[in-house]
Amino acid sequence: MKPAPFTYRRPDSLEEAVAALAADPSAKVLAGGQSLVPLLSMRLAAPSTLVDINALPGLDRIEVTDAGVRIGALARHADVLADGGVHRVQPLVSMALSHVAHATIRNRGTTVGSLVHADAAAEMPVVLGLLGGSLEVTGPSGSRTIPAADLYVGPLESSLAHDEIATSASFPALAPGARVAFAEIARRHGDYALVGAAALVDGDRALVGYVSVSDTPTVVDLTGVPAAEAGDAALEHLEPADDIHATADYRAQLVRVLTRRVLEEAA
Repeated sequence: MKPAPFTYRRPDSLEEAVAALAADPSAKVLAGGQSLVPLLSMRLAAPSTLVDINALPGLDRIEVTDAGVRIGALARHADVLADGGVHRVQPLVSMALSHVAHATIRNRGTTVGSLVHADAAAEMPVVLGLLGGSLEVTGPSGSRTIPAADLYVGPLESSLAHDEIATSASFPALAPGARVAFAEIARRHGDYALVGAAALVDGDRALVGYVSVSDTPTVVDLTGVPAAEAGDAALEHLEPADDIHATADYRAQLVRVLTRRVLEEAA
């Protein structure tokens, strides 16, 4: 199937891109396109305008400091994964990215685009939430920062306004002495996870984020819960459901297994 007709815009500046979005409430941003283009081809999305931001300067930067990692909107998954500084300062980003799709997809797809797409079956949204990161966006009223806790408001729905463009994402550095772990179960490596789990253990504090369990990326505080009991404790805050890939009971069992696995690995 071919996409529905649309107007194509390729602005040269961020201001021009924001103006193009503001002029058409049905416009969509095109960055990597690895989520949007299949939706267009299946006519699950039919924007009247595509605003291609790939010509905007400076949005492909990856900045690493002792405070954390800042990833520009056009930085490709593969480039972030290959950056040794990212792995040193915040290894969970690299751990999760190694599970994102396949090499061909990672070469084109963008990490910020994955965050904005707000798919609870994707790895990076839950990593942003678990680490307490944020998204920087620009719209007609200027720029603002959206904390991860305020970013996801429903299935495939973020709190970005239709005329705002995400310009970068920030992931805090791993604190001294803290540990992280990531694991997921998929039918084939690179497929969407049936269930995934990411852990952050910092002293007595233990947080676990879940992929493909609830409708939105979900992080559960499991501080003080023994690893052997943590999965059942986490399920009190999760909503595993049946779909064509797995039953709710099977997902619940994977939550139990992966929760214990990542907590023990992080510890």
